[in-house]
Amino acid sequence: MRRGLTNSDARAVRTAAAAAVGVVALVTLTAGCKVETVGAAEPTALPVQAPTRPTDDAKPGGGASPSAAPPATPSPTASRTPSARPSPRPSTLMSVGDRSERVRELQARLRQIGHFGRSPTGYYGSATVASVRSFQDKRGLERTGRTDTVTWDRLLAMTREPSPEELDPPTAEPEAVKPDARCMEGRVLCISKNSRTLAWMIDGRVVSSMDVRFGSQYTPTREGAFSVYWKSRHHVSTLYDSPMPYAMFFSGGQAVHYSSDFAARGYNGASHGCVNVRDEGKIASLYAQVRNGDKVVIYW
Repeated sequence: MRRGLTNSDARAVRTAAAAAVGVVALVTLTAGCKVETVGAAEPTALPVQAPTRPTDDAKPGGGASPSAAPPATPSPTASRTPSARPSPRPSTLMSVGDRSERVRELQARLRQIGHFGRSPTGYYGSATVASVRSFQDKRGLERTGRTDTVTWDRLLAMTREPSPEELDPPTAEPEAVKPDARCMEGRVLCISKNSRTLAWMIDGRVVSSMDVRFGSQYTPTREGAFSVYWKSRHHVSTLYDSPMPYAMFFSGGQAVHYSSDFAARGYNGASHGCVNVRDEGKIASLYAQVRNGDKVVIYW
């Protein structure tokens, strides 16, 4: 028969149970929880990335890194392309104001292919400029009117060497007219404005004759009887700064002389009062014969 617990026994049991519960709680607290220190690092640290070594381009001062591979050396032809140089402009061989046998050849060659409608004069005047421009325009060249190396080479390729007759064609003798009565005695330069001719006469006989032109209405050639008072082979006008070859002065600044402009343009132009002769060969011969004091008669 079981015996009941006394009060003392019951207290002993409760005391033992309480002690057991405390032991279990202490064991659980110490075994199941981790003690953390305030401010401690995370249990697992992130890996620290090593600093990247700067490249040569990014490194201050541009110094090379010892471990960096040397930069590739660019090819001279690949990295540096020479810039295109502009073509030099062709040099000028002949231009306005030139007087030479080469100009005469230029005119003769232009005449062969229909770009110069006059006899060659050897003087580079306005008519030659217009002819050269016409040639340049038809060949797609720059229309400068000057004869440069490109224009000259193209013209040489298209033409042949001019013959003596082409370079200096014979001039037709002007039609003879009845001279003024004042021209019938002595040595006379007999000049008719009506027929636009000059007849070199000795004792009523015509030795030679040539075409002439006169001044404009604003600068007319004087009419009357005069005499040659001065000759100047290479004269240049001090008033107009223009050449007056073979000048034979008869009245103030008026003279009989060769005119390259007359040779080039014909009667489209006029003088400033002088008597212009367009055939250089004929006036050269006349100049050699005329003497100071020879008579000059200008009439209608």
